[in-house]
Amino acid sequence: MAERPVPEAIARLDLASMADVGTRQAIVALLSLVEELVAENQALRTELAQVKDELTRLKGGQGRPKIPPGKSAGGSTDYSSEQERRTAPKPWQKRGKQDRVQIDRTERVAVDPATLPADAVLKGYETVVVQDLVLRTDTVAFEQEVWYSPSEQRSYRAQRPAGYEGTFGPHLRTLVLTLAYSGGMSETKIHELVEDHGIVISAGTVSNLLTESRTAFTTEARAVLKAGLASTPYQHLDDTSTRVDGKGQYCQILCNPLYTAYQTTPGKDRLTVIDVLRGGRPRAYRFDQEADRHLVFLGLSTAARARLAVIPREQELDEATLTALVAAPALKLGPRQQQQVREALAVAAYLADPAWPVVRTLVCDDAPQFRAITEEVALCWIHEGRHFKKLTPYLPQHQAALADILKQFWAYYRELLAYREHPTTQDRLRLDAHFDRLFGTPTGYQALDDRLALTRDKKPELLLVLTHPELPLHNNPAELGARQRVRKRDVSFGPRSPAGSAAWDTFMTLAATARKLGLDFAAYLRDRFTKAGQIPPLADLITARAPQLALGSA
Repeated sequence: MAERPVPEAIARLDLASMADVGTRQAIVALLSLVEELVAENQALRTELAQVKDELTRLKGGQGRPKIPPGKSAGGSTDYSSEQERRTAPKPWQKRGKQDRVQIDRTERVAVDPATLPADAVLKGYETVVVQDLVLRTDTVAFEQEVWYSPSEQRSYRAQRPAGYEGTFGPHLRTLVLTLAYSGGMSETKIHELVEDHGIVISAGTVSNLLTESRTAFTTEARAVLKAGLASTPYQHLDDTSTRVDGKGQYCQILCNPLYTAYQTTPGKDRLTVIDVLRGGRPRAYRFDQEADRHLVFLGLSTAARARLAVIPREQELDEATLTALVAAPALKLGPRQQQQVREALAVAAYLADPAWPVVRTLVCDDAPQFRAITEEVALCWIHEGRHFKKLTPYLPQHQAALADILKQFWAYYRELLAYREHPTTQDRLRLDAHFDRLFGTPTGYQALDDRLALTRDKKPELLLVLTHPELPLHNNPAELGARQRVRKRDVSFGPRSPAGSAAWDTFMTLAATARKLGLDFAAYLRDRFTKAGQIPPLADLITARAPQLALGSA
């Protein structure tokens, strides 16, 4: 729905030229009121249109077509800040590829003698490298020796080479898994491809190869997560929606520069985040001083905390035990209070676990479930910038104010990037003071001023980088991991069983981690299927490369 154009008299108002302070303040207040009324009117018009559509459907008609966000002429929901964050482009230099090309065979090509003049002399050879790829079957009929011992009444059969167990070899299984989890192809298209190249296989068998192969890789995927958690003092975390057998769930993405781990979960609350940080192990609870502190943070009343004395302290409790304790009538805890107790005791158990790496700093967005789990939280500046991009001022004065704030916002972001490279005490103090000025100066546009105040309240989390320059300023690695899951979901519509969901998590974890470690995912799979042992465990590679990041424990 098109907005009414701004009257010219209002558009030409120059607040800076008004000498009388009272008049200027009154005009500012009136402009804010106009902005508020326009936004309210727009919301009411949208609601009215929805009601009309619903009424039309109830009468047996059809409502207006649903146009995807960002496709309408009335505006866009693209809140990307890539253009604003862009710095001077790096000089482009074409990378040579000849040193990376592996020559498989050499073939000499002769000139037809009939085309040569009589005085032609051979001067040598000109080498031209042509890359090609051949997809062909390599079906093997193994004739296994069979020996029989009458005395033992037992047969002895020759063992096939590693990777050739079953009826499909390691190269086919490698291709199927690579296309699905690294190439983003659907099961249907993979089935078509391998059948077109001579493999006799059913669609169900392709599905089984994608799902059942995970059992041999689950242990390594878990080891990757544990090594990744121990490799840096911070971790990125984000989530995206997914569907398992048509039911809504969430995929949690946990990562750092050396690995990416995917975990599908039914929910996305604080207990789920703790589950993810614990690697999906069975939930554990502990009632200690850390739990006491979290109960206060979560707002459990003093009287309710006093009644928790019946819960054993300083020992680990499992799910069933704690459920029975908090549900006891004597505790008089409502559902919300029981949830608070669960969260507090789960955090305490996570922090007290000596057998699992504890994350010190979580780099994430400002969703409430991420808070009060780790020692520190570093908020994503790019996510914070989206809040400002979502403002849609009606008046040109407010549009100019928002544009100016966004310009200063990303200029400040670039200063923080420079500080990370060369941190100094002087710059730390300067940037700290600059933050207060940028987000503490009123603009006269009420919605923008409210947004500035909300950002100012997040100062400790947004400026954690000033005391820990090794921390990234954004959560892009986790968001890119989430985008990879979304692409997989768009192609395959989601797994149809818990086993399929586990396979997605396992192989997407291994594919993304192999890529970050500079490994060929197909070569990794082939190595594991054939038991060649040429590629070390990914967890060992993560542990070995962690010191090269030079993050220490700061």
